[in-house]
Amino acid sequence: MKFLIAIIGLLVVFGLAYIASNGKKKIRYRPLAVMIVLQVILAYALLNTGVGTWLIGGFATVFKSLLDYANEGIAFVFGDLTTVGADTVGTPFFLSVLMPIVVISALIGILQYIRILPFVIKYIGLVLSKINGMGKLESYNAVASAVLGQSEVFISVKKQIGLLPKHRLYTLCASAMSTVSMSIVGAYMSMIDPKYVVTALVLNLFGGFIIASIVNPYEVTEEEDILEVQDEDKQSFFEMLGEYILDGFKVAIIVAAMLIGFVALIALVNGIFSSVLGISFQELLGYVFAPFAFIMGVPWKEAIQAGSIMATKMVSNEFVAMLALAKETALSARTTGIVSVFLVSFANFSSIGIIAGAVKGLHEKQGNVVARFGLKLLYGASLVSVLSAIIAGLFL
Repeated sequence: MKFLIAIIGLLVVFGLAYIASNGKKKIRYRPLAVMIVLQVILAYALLNTGVGTWLIGGFATVFKSLLDYANEGIAFVFGDLTTVGADTVGTPFFLSVLMPIVVISALIGILQYIRILPFVIKYIGLVLSKINGMGKLESYNAVASAVLGQSEVFISVKKQIGLLPKHRLYTLCASAMSTVSMSIVGAYMSMIDPKYVVTALVLNLFGGFIIASIVNPYEVTEEEDILEVQDEDKQSFFEMLGEYILDGFKVAIIVAAMLIGFVALIALVNGIFSSVLGISFQELLGYVFAPFAFIMGVPWKEAIQAGSIMATKMVSNEFVAMLALAKETALSARTTGIVSVFLVSFANFSSIGIIAGAVKGLHEKQGNVVARFGLKLLYGASLVSVLSAIIAGLFL
């Protein structure tokens, strides 16, 4: 039964992408088929094989070690606040989940400085470009987005931003919204099962190309297929390290502020809806998103709760939704896994502003272009999340 639902889900996702396509006759189906098959193979390997379990276990162990090392610095600064028990109401989420972002950001800076990350990103991108039928720039950007983040990635290709036509700019922005940055992967792993985080990272990488190839199909000529990566200004090691540490701290503070605002506002709106309609806002959204949860493989009896969490992610952000998921203890393991994969992306309304602002900071005219297709960007990135959840659901 789950395979039949998955097929229906894929048809719905591709149908919705096709309806929004700006060039239906330009869609190339062979690269799409190859990438879908790769998604299925990779999902099976990661979720149902010993090798996949070993790889995910290794990945999770690395991040657990990083979080442990981060706690050394956090404990030094905040002292006894870090020893609050896990079952205590006052568990410091900011310290245990968000502050480690500072250390991981610093590590990314070091790997950038010694030229390991640029090398890995560039050549993985070149391999991907052979698979997805897109340009080198688009493939590089997708990999770089998953490492550097949805706003920082545009700095590395700022030489080309002003020269890009609208359709190529859309693909770059869609990749940035469909992935998540390595600096916050550790935070996700402390909130949901690491295997779902890793699976979503891999599936979203290909899913972004699949949906973009339908919604925004085009071919890149040899003359256009140029990749110019901007080298960062030459800094001393400690200048670079200080900059990345501060950047990580800014991200942690911004996420904390967003959480305070969104959690409080959602509670307020829930209270108003409950008083007036007898049903909370999140429950109402759950009914709207329930059909999408169902085609992802969630049993119908759990679809409304799952849909509510999915909607929370879209109207606020993935952190708020992950917190909501952690409270839904009645959900089955399969449903939790499917929803977890869906949550691992930047596909939400606030990301439209973040991405448009990042591009505008480098090129004002192109930033305005991004703002105009912002809703279509969110539409495509949301379909990527649904697609990844459907594929993962086949093996849960």
